[in-house]
Amino acid sequence: MALVVAVPILGIPWLALFPRENIWPHLVSTVLPGYVLTTLGLMLGVTFGVLTMGVTSAWLVTMCRFPGRRIFEWALLLPMAVPAYVIAYVYTDLLEYAGPMQNFVRYLFGWQSAADYWFPEIRSLGGAIAMMSMVLYPYVYLLSRAAFLEQSVDLLDAGRTLGCGPLAAFFRVSLPMARPSIATGVALALMETLNDVGTVDFFAVHTLTLGIYDVWLNMGNIGGAAQIAMVMLIFVIVLLTIERQSRRRHKHYQTSGRLKELPSHRLDGGRAYLAFVACLLPVAAGFVVPMGVLVSNSFRYFDESWTPEFLRYAFNSLALSSGAAVAAICIALLLAYGKRLVGGRLVASAVSFASVGYAVPGAVLAIGVIIPLAGFDNTLDAFMREHFGISTGLLFSGTVFAILFAYVVRFLAIALGSVDSSLAKITPAMDMAARTLGHGPIATFFKVHFPLIRGGVLIGVLVVFVDCMKELPATLILRPFNFDTLATYVYQFASDELIEQASLGALGIVVVGLIPVVVLSRLITGTRAMQAI
Repeated sequence: MALVVAVPILGIPWLALFPRENIWPHLVSTVLPGYVLTTLGLMLGVTFGVLTMGVTSAWLVTMCRFPGRRIFEWALLLPMAVPAYVIAYVYTDLLEYAGPMQNFVRYLFGWQSAADYWFPEIRSLGGAIAMMSMVLYPYVYLLSRAAFLEQSVDLLDAGRTLGCGPLAAFFRVSLPMARPSIATGVALALMETLNDVGTVDFFAVHTLTLGIYDVWLNMGNIGGAAQIAMVMLIFVIVLLTIERQSRRRHKHYQTSGRLKELPSHRLDGGRAYLAFVACLLPVAAGFVVPMGVLVSNSFRYFDESWTPEFLRYAFNSLALSSGAAVAAICIALLLAYGKRLVGGRLVASAVSFASVGYAVPGAVLAIGVIIPLAGFDNTLDAFMREHFGISTGLLFSGTVFAILFAYVVRFLAIALGSVDSSLAKITPAMDMAARTLGHGPIATFFKVHFPLIRGGVLIGVLVVFVDCMKELPATLILRPFNFDTLATYVYQFASDELIEQASLGALGIVVVGLIPVVVLSRLITGTRAMQAI
């Protein structure tokens, strides 16, 4: 099963090394350096943005007391529900020359044209960095806050006895302890940055992801697209290596069995106001403003948006996402329980290898999916033609199966992580007790393990479902003809400068995305309280 899931990833190097038409020298001498530099610039900018917003807000709501702190604990996660391409469409509509913001500026100062004033260009590399930072910083916030909640009070007390104030304790004690979690959050944000296609396409920012689309769909050279995909895989491998090295080199242990209540610093006057503003800005820019625009447009253009086609696209999204979530969780249960039963380095390595799909951008994964499926379809069709005189057509590569397969490969890691962590909490003594009562491995799983890990299974299904609803790059490439989801529907309307008509679909994606945000917020908030019991 792990090998089947990993086939798309294994197919990319083969296609890149043995293309039908090798355009690698042409790519290197023309567009590839620009793609690489732009991608690096985007990643560096997003790194700065998510670190600034994520770590600062996590420290403030965890270690400081100021008005609104309780609300910001969960509100700072809300931008995670908004896909980057949706927020890009919203802010472009607000900030472009014909948008309400510049119209107001011209009216206020009496300016007549763009030559009379300067206004930042939203469709630029800087605009893409801002849009992605606003919706990806919750990855860093989530893991940073979890790390701050779990930090040792004894170490903070030791820092205070050595003369460290709150700010010095942050830089010299808390931040080093949280560095592995912060590195993981940044790596997740950068993987989502590499996966994005809607924002960079809309802003005409030529990244490696956009290069794959251009070379494959416009130039018709899938081998060249696979070669660009290999460059992206190098980026991903570097990110994963940095993240794992960060966790390996920095290990901290609790000095007592029970967690003590964290000390908090009361902020008054100007400092309280600054803390409030620092937490409010990410929430307002990343969620409140886009949500307000989407709700307003949805009401204004409801009759134009609520059509039979829209309902069909919504059904397609729900059906695909539900099917992928169920398939992913079933495979995750098989792999995780197999690892628990058998153990050993070989099985553990196979399970780990099956979960690397999440690190692969959707555009890259689409190449790996389409090649083996198309090869199988063509082989089967040729066999049936030769022996039975009938054509089977494209049974897999030209149907929704290809999208489902890509979804499962990409998001299996989420389901596997949720199931595996839940199984790890069950003591092996319960397995032994079930065996002594005459239950075999399968009966033990259904009667003992599954009831205990049901919560983790539901969380895994939920998160995979929402991620599938938002997935755009793989869906754009692999969808059959005349087949759309809410994500591709929004993308197509926004590309045609009709964001108002796409608002209802975008609002649906955002509302669905709020469900796991609420669940995650409740889990993180209760972390320290549960560990202190």
